[in-house]
Amino acid sequence: MDLILYSKPGCHLCEGLLEKLEVIATQRGDVTIEIRDITTREDWFAAYEYEIPVLRYRDADRAEHSIPRPSPRLGGAQLEKWLQKSIGS
Repeated sequence: MDLILYSKPGCHLCEGLLEKLEVIATQRGDVTIEIRDITTREDWFAAYEYEIPVLRYRDADRAEHSIPRPSPRLGGAQLEKWLQKSIGS
């Protein structure tokens, strides 16, 4: 599972989501997380300034797909189940 997290420095929601994703990645062993700092590109900033954290995934063909925003209240196990349901892997 290849995940992409659009984030920016100092975003507490982003940091919380990343912590949970890192635990899932460590436990599963088949999860990669690419962090994209929206402050480094104008197009990312324009698209996601008020939306972060934004989570996307890459399929087997390397195409990127959106994932609905997970609730920040989800615990690690709940988030993993939510991801599996949202992505199907």
